[in-house]
Order: sequence, then C-alpha cells, then structure tokens
Amino acid sequence: MTNAAEEVSGTTPDISVVVIVYNDAARLPTAVRSVLDQSLRNVEVVIADDCSTDDSFQVAQRLAEADPDRVRAIRLAENSGGCGEPRNQGIKVARGRYVMFLDSDDILDPHACRNMLEAADRTGADLVSGKCVRVHVDHRNNKRVDWYPWLYRTTRTFDSIAELPDLFVFDTLSTNKCYRREFLQEKELTFPRGIHYEDLLFSAQAYLAAERITLIPQTVYHWNVVEKTEAKSISNRRHEINNFADRLEIHRRVDAILKRRGLEDLRLHKDVKFLKHDLVLYLRDLPFLDDDYRHRFAEMANEYTRDFPRGAFDSLDPIHAICAFLLLKEDWPNLMPAIDTLINRNKVSSPLAEVGGRVYWCADHLDDPHARDILDVTDRGYHSTPLDRLNLRNQLTGYQESATGVVLDGQIVNPLGVVPPGASMKAELEFKARRRSLRSYRVPVQELRHDGEWLSWHAEVPLRQTLRPLGIIDEVWDIRLRLTVDGRTTAGKITAGNTDLEETGAIVVRPMLTRATADRLKPEVSAKGHLAFVLTQHGRAAQVGRALVQRNLQGPPARAAKTVLRKARDARRRLDSGPRKIQGYHQMVKVLPVRKGTVVFESHLGKQYSDSPRAIFEELRRRGAPITAIWSYEGKNPPKDYPQGVELVQRWSWKYLRALAQAEFWIDNQGFPLKLAKRPETTYIQTWHGSALKRMGFDEPKYRIMAENEQQDYQKALDRFDHFVVRTEHDVRTLARAYRLPEERLLRVGYPRNDALVQARGAAEPPAAARELAAQLGLRPDLPVVLYAPTFRAAADGRVQSFEAPFDVDAFADRFGDRFTLLVRSHYLNKVTLPPSVAGRIVDVTGVPDITPLLLLADALVTDYSSVMFDYALTERPIVFYAYDWEEYAHDIRGTYFNLLEEAPGPVARTEEELLSTLSDLDAVRAKYSDQVKDFVARYGEYDRGDAAARIADRFFGPAGGTTR
Repeated sequence: MTNAAEEVSGTTPDISVVVIVYNDAARLPTAVRSVLDQSLRNVEVVIADDCSTDDSFQVAQRLAEADPDRVRAIRLAENSGGCGEPRNQGIKVARGRYVMFLDSDDILDPHACRNMLEAADRTGADLVSGKCVRVHVDHRNNKRVDWYPWLYRTTRTFDSIAELPDLFVFDTLSTNKCYRREFLQEKELTFPRGIHYEDLLFSAQAYLAAERITLIPQTVYHWNVVEKTEAKSISNRRHEINNFADRLEIHRRVDAILKRRGLEDLRLHKDVKFLKHDLVLYLRDLPFLDDDYRHRFAEMANEYTRDFPRGAFDSLDPIHAICAFLLLKEDWPNLMPAIDTLINRNKVSSPLAEVGGRVYWCADHLDDPHARDILDVTDRGYHSTPLDRLNLRNQLTGYQESATGVVLDGQIVNPLGVVPPGASMKAELEFKARRRSLRSYRVPVQELRHDGEWLSWHAEVPLRQTLRPLGIIDEVWDIRLRLTVDGRTTAGKITAGNTDLEETGAIVVRPMLTRATADRLKPEVSAKGHLAFVLTQHGRAAQVGRALVQRNLQGPPARAAKTVLRKARDARRRLDSGPRKIQGYHQMVKVLPVRKGTVVFESHLGKQYSDSPRAIFEELRRRGAPITAIWSYEGKNPPKDYPQGVELVQRWSWKYLRALAQAEFWIDNQGFPLKLAKRPETTYIQTWHGSALKRMGFDEPKYRIMAENEQQDYQKALDRFDHFVVRTEHDVRTLARAYRLPEERLLRVGYPRNDALVQARGAAEPPAAARELAAQLGLRPDLPVVLYAPTFRAAADGRVQSFEAPFDVDAFADRFGDRFTLLVRSHYLNKVTLPPSVAGRIVDVTGVPDITPLLLLADALVTDYSSVMFDYALTERPIVFYAYDWEEYAHDIRGTYFNLLEEAPGPVARTEEELLSTLSDLDAVRAKYSDQVKDFVARYGEYDRGDAAARIADRFFGPAGGTTR
C-alpha cells in the first residue's frame, strides 16, 4: 500500500469517511463531494483505491491535492477482489473519532454526518445506524425505495442486538452506519479479505460486539442502483456459482460466532431470513440457468439448509416453504412453476392436485406427512376462485421468427380443471407499451386446444404490419394473452422460462416516427421472467437518428417541455390528493346549490348494496318517490349487484364529492368520510349497522385518551348526524350516549333492514328472495340450513385478524352433512376459504352482500358476539352461541355492555364438542329457549315492528312521495 499524502496535523476530525473505489474514476468526485459538502464541517475523506486499472487513483490524488487538509488518498499494492480490504486499510489511517464507509458510486445525505455524530455523542453508542435509500438511477423517475424502513421509524437505543433481532438479520449494510473508531480497534473488527458479502460478516460482528446501538430515523445513505448494465455488481452476479459459495461461507462464519455465544434465538431469526431472502435471490434466476448450475446450486443449498430447525421452515410463507422443499428434492418440474409464483405472487403456476379433499401444489411427495403439510395450498383458495380472478401461468414453449413477424407457442396452466373440456374458448395476444397512456395492439390466437392440465396455443403474429410504435418513448412492449372461457376473461403475461431468446434475431419494425428512431424489435425477458419486446437500432441511420433524438431530448427545449409535463403531472396528482379533494369539496359546498330530491346512499363505506340504506331505497322506489338516487361504491368498478337505473359514483371520486356537496339527503349505515363537513341544507339520516355488545365511540378507551383537538374533530363528524336510527332503548343507553347524540336526533323506528325479518316471522316457508338465493347457491332443498355468522377479531394493534374456522370443518361436515347445510358468512372484513372436502355440505356465503336473505333462509343461527344476534332473534328461531374465546373478547381493552353468557337467548358453547353436541338437537334448543328469545327481542328490538322503512319514507319523503322535513 502506498500513501499519496502524508498524515496531516491539526484538529482531530469528528468523522473519517472511508471512500472505496475500483475503476470508477467518473463517479468518484461526486461521492467525495457529498462528504466535503456535509453540514458537519469537521470531517475527513480517506479514499482507498483497490489498485484500479483506470485513472481512479489519479483522480483521487487530484482530489487530495485540491483539499489536502480534508482529503487523503491511499492505494493498495494489489487488487483485493472485494470491498473489504480497502475499508480495512482506510480504517488503519483514519484519524476521526468515528468512521463511516462510502462506495464511490453512492453518496451521503447532506446531513448524514451531523445526524450520526449527534446521536453517537448523545447516547454514547458504539454504533449508530440510519436509514438507507436505494435510488434506481436508471429509472426515469429515479425511483426511491427505503431499505427496511420499519427499523428506522423512531430514534431508539438499546444495549444488545438481541433486543432487536430484525436489525441483525435484515440490515447487514456497513455503509449506513457510523462506528466509534476506538470501538473498532478495541474489538479488532475488520472486514474479511478475498470473499464477497463482507458486509454481512462485519455487521454481525459489530452488532454483537457493540455495548450500545442507536438507530435514527433520518436518511443518511443514498445507494445508487443501476439495473440496466452489462457489468453487474458483485451482489447481482448471482448466476456465478462462486457468488453463492461466498454467501454460504459468510453465513457459516456468522453461524459459528452465534454458536460460540449460545445465541440460538438469533440463529433462528437468521435462518428464517436466509430462506426468505438470501435463497430467494438465487431461486429467481434458476429458470434461466443451465442444468449443471442448478444441480450444483441445489447441492450446496441443501447441504447448508438441511440442518435448519423445523421452526425456520414453519415460519415461512407457503410459497417460500414449497420452493425450499422442492429444491431439497431437486424436483425441477414442480420447482420451476413454484419459482414463477414466488416472483409473481398472485400467479397460479401449477396444475395443482386435489387429494382427500385438500389441494396440494403437486401430486408428488404426498406419501411424506411433512411434505403434505408444506405442499398444502388449500387455504390459498385456488379451488374456489373463479377463472376471471385467476392469474394463470402462461409458459412460452416456442419462439420462431417468420417473414412477417414471429410465431409463438405456449401452454396455459389449467389448475384443477377450471377450464373444462368442451368449454367455449378464445384468446388473443395484447401488445402494450410499458409506459402508461400509450396505445395497445391485439392479435387473435389462431389455435387454442384443451390438453388436460394445460391449454395449448399457437399464434402467428405479423408484428411488421401490426405493431406501429411511436419510436422514442415506447421502447419496451409487454405482451399478455387474454383468455376468454364461457364469457369469463383472464389475462396474464407470458413466462419466458427455458426458451432461449438470446440467439434470436431482431424483427423489422416501422415506427411512426420513421426508422430513423428504431428499426428492429428484439425479444427480452423482464425482471419478473416475462416475454417482452424492445425497440433497437440495427442500421446506421437508426443509430444516428436515435443518438440525435437523445441529444435533443437532453437539450434546453426538451428539458423545458419535460418540466411543463412534469408540472402538469404533479398538478394532476395534487388535484387527486386527499387534502385537495377535501378542500375542493368544501368549495363546492359554498358555490353549488342543493339539488332538491337528490339522495346519496352508502352501505358499509361503499363496499355493498345492502342493509338499511338498501331497504329505504327500495321502499322509495316501490312508492315511486320523486328522488334522484345516487349510490356510492368502493373500488374501480361498481359491483354487478348494484341497482339499475340509478347514478353510481366511485367513493372519493370528484363525482362522489360533488354528489355529497349538492345532496338534499345523505343516508348510510356507517359514516361518510369524517373530514367532509355537511351543509346545513342537507339532512343526514344515519341508520347505523347493529346494536352493540362491544363498547363503542367515546366508551372506547382509545377515544377517551385522544388529544382534545382530535376528540373535537371526531365529535364534529358525529354531530353531522341529523337523525340516528335506533331499534331499542338499549341503543339509546349505549350507542346514542357513546356518540353523544341528543335525544331530539334519535329515530325510534327500528332498523329498515329488519322489516323483512319481522314480516317473515312465523311464516311456513322462507320468502321468495330467500328461496331464490338458495337456488343460486345450489343448496339441497330437503335439508335445513344453519348459518354461522361470527364477528371479526382484532389484534392488539387494531389490525383485523385473518379468519380461521374455530372448529374442524371436515369433522363438522362428516357429522352433520346429511342432516343440515352449514352456511358460513364471516364479517365483510374477512375472507373464508373452505377445503374441497366439505363442498356442498359447508358453503361460504361471505360474498353475498346483503345478509338479510341469509337470515330469512336460515333455520338456525350460530354466532359469537356479532350484532346479527339482535336481528336474527326477530325470527324467533334457535340461536346457538359459540363463545370459545369469551374471556379474551370480553375483557380486552374495549369491554362489553352486558355479560352475554348471562343474557344469551340460547345455549352458549365454550368448546368445539359442546357446539357439536348442541347442534345435534336443534329442536330441543328451540323448545328450551323459545321464551328467552322473545324476552331478548323485547329488550333489544322493541322498535322493530316491520315498518321502519315505511315510517322513514313517510316522515322525510311524504306518503305520496313529496319531500318534507
């Protein structure tokens, strides 16, 4: 190693930043400048050149000569082959109290050193770590992605890395950290030499050695990522088997350290991360590598992972575990599709196999109970998802140039025979520019046939005549196949897989801006493994023309035009932002008149056409009331079951806001957006969506401890209610009080949604709507129906937990399948997936938007703490309560208004066996609890008399349809 400058005397720098460089002369000055321009001035730069073969060291020397007090340059005598040794040599000559590292192609945030130093001095930390941002510099918008941002939400200090295992296993960078130099020297911390992934080992050693670690939420490091380059960075050269060997060696060294220290919990976290992240990085590339590489990779991976504890695999997502297992078996035919799903999470890539009423990724390996557990994908719900909601793997099996374009062959997976033989099928290929708002072209697929587990297709695509790109902003064209089967359409991109595209030629193309911009289309494989086409320049004219266009695009006029377009785009984004829409709404309230007779209806935040708003709307429609009805919906497209002949507006769209601003009536059951103030001329009828067992509103602790201004904002939203529908004095004592509603705003008319339940009480058979629903669901007419309708469960942080049946559905179906049909309707916030083994005996009806026909259809109800208990009691049919987690539910932070165990109008089962035993004799339940059900209705539904919708219509819209207040 040679010094380019002698150590200078003077004040000890606060921080020494070691900048490493190898053959990167062009970018080195920018990296060094990001250090010299720090808001903390007392920093020094140590440039460590790894024996570059370009003029990097000469550039480093010039930088040192230009600022000798702050910049020094050293050079290694020979190239070390990695990033570790240059950093080691930089540490040796560093003079600062603290040391940081910077790569020559990255930059520090302007305040990185100051923020790091202040945190280190304040907390006495050996190591301070800040947020890193990955900047995709070859992305047209310089896409920025925070590096594990959840670790850096707040400033925090801890005395052991064991307090935050996620930091140890996820943030293994050395460059977003600041180290006390004496700490590095005392602990003899150095980077390994001659091996890649040195950061992982160095960071692990530093974390374990540090007696105090501080994290700060500020961004400190900008990691510049270039994806479109011929020369891949070390971390991206995963197709080289030695790259994987280095990674495994580093992991083994970390494992050895953890074993010596007896840190088995940290080892488990690290093993899980290896399976979820490190291994996945290489799995993504396997479909495009040769058999020799695959076999060697599998051999090395399996040798390392076979001793991982079972817990490491059990904590994986299903598709991660499937890939790891199939790799262990070297089952390439099943692994390759699994990798496609790993990369494209919503894609169904395997034909799947149904065995014993469960769905498995493949039919192989099922003789091993452990394999069955891993390969079981029943809970993914593939078997119950309709075709138009499936993203099917479409594998390219043939690619050939033709005189007019290209000939393509492929196979679409047909999981569980979702496309039956004899189905009406057609397909077309869609070519679409990757940039948005550009044209697309469609070409019919000439041949499409059913091949059992696959649909095979053949298309001759005349790209030379069909595809007419612009030529300068639509360089990349993605291709999708649109498959239509019996009127249902699904579309998906084409997986390139093992089809070799590197040796293919380029297709002649004629852009709209002439062949002076591009003259060829060449196939390529996208980052997610899909076929795409890229415009290229083959002839001299196209190359010269393209270069000219590029120069013009970088000139002053082009930059000015881009600025205008960028400002217009930003203005559009601001226009569609939440704050701008709220502001715009309130402006509309001021300047637009009320539209007499206009009623905006909404149910469950626009998610359904259901409940009391639906009942009121249908009553007004039956009467022919002179209203203009507007229904809101959530999502891109209105659901098919929304009413015909009314205006539909997307929630939070400008049309929605205008409708609310001008409406004479708002009618909903949950709450229009809280920050939208209601004009005085608008009447807001809040029908609500159920009586309360769980404490609500200001009775909830979270609202009571809100800041005063937040409580005031919440109260303002509640004060918008002009009328609040109640069905019982229980609602007055609970909901009305919890929402601080005055007596004069209460409508004691009952719930309009319950009119049908009251009217059907005692009827010999369900009404027509219920019978029609039974036919649509394909229910056996000879069997009674039991409805299971639980409420949702929330975690401690308030997030909704996934639905899991609290009983064995297979055992349930086996016991009662020939006695009654069980309908399962979870809360609308949940999703239900039932195994094929219970088909026809247990039916998921969560997708039925309005629960009222289900209640009319059910001969008995099983629930837990859902408010559906109050509604169904009106039918005076049996109710069974399954309170398996009552203590947890009732005694959490919210609490309940009454003890359900004491007041339930039916038997309360606490265990699965108690539930099954109770359901064995529903006639006995009916006989024993008939009087309790009637008493329950008298206490909790005294205003439900079957005429609530009519009474509301009479009061606000008049018996003859005229509106009145």
